[in-house]
Amino acid sequence: MDSVTNGGRNRAFLYGFAVAAIASGISAAHGVIAWLHYSPESGLAAPIVAEATSWFTFVLFFWVPWTAWQWTLRPAGPRWKLLIHIPAALGFALGHVGGFVLLRRLAAWMGGPVTYDPSFATQFLYEAKLDGLSYLLLIASFTLIHRLGRGQAPIAAPDPRVTFDIRDGAKLIRVRIDDILAVSSAGNYVEFTLGDGRRPLMRASLSALESELAPLGFLRTHRSWLVNSKRVTALKPAGSGDYVVEVATISAPLSRRYSPALAKLRGASA
Repeated sequence: MDSVTNGGRNRAFLYGFAVAAIASGISAAHGVIAWLHYSPESGLAAPIVAEATSWFTFVLFFWVPWTAWQWTLRPAGPRWKLLIHIPAALGFALGHVGGFVLLRRLAAWMGGPVTYDPSFATQFLYEAKLDGLSYLLLIASFTLIHRLGRGQAPIAAPDPRVTFDIRDGAKLIRVRIDDILAVSSAGNYVEFTLGDGRRPLMRASLSALESELAPLGFLRTHRSWLVNSKRVTALKPAGSGDYVVEVATISAPLSRRYSPALAKLRGASA
């Protein structure tokens, strides 16, 4: 369900952020240990402040690769994606290096333990290569997490053993639950939309059908519509908080008043 990707993107963001924070934290700890090994006379406070400022600004500008990755999810050729990633990687490096240089100078100005104060250009030339590699690893992490999430079945497979009896006048039609795409109100009747194109009528209220079909995966998306959540293929914004639900070959409205249905459909796609 490509158009319902908020859950997958949220997962990619949270896991990616955790990986970035932990990996950069480990790198910062390694930097402190190396600093103490090669320059023990500097004491403990100086390397901690130096590495902590680098870690903080790395995490602070995490949104740059994240935003660029989201933009490249849209269909585009590889050249157009490079036009997004190259300036984004440069911006990420500038933000990271500029941020920790500023924080270190601020710490030194306040009388802190940091005395190492190279120029921004010197730091940037050294750090840009590392930040470029970090940027690539973050983009790869987002992509991997997102694809692993999409590989999971977003909605439980329909159970072909469950059937439902539609009383169309004097005729009884027995159908599989997964063959019912949606049920809509039609005056004193309800109209079933079946996967084979048939639209039998049954004298009943939509509310009564809702109580019977809700345990089988049907959701009330509108005062006049029930949809089979197991057959939903897409969820598209329609403006003003409303949506259009695509159920196999048909479309049904999803009113903003039925927020529980929207939450369940979004959760199913995560």
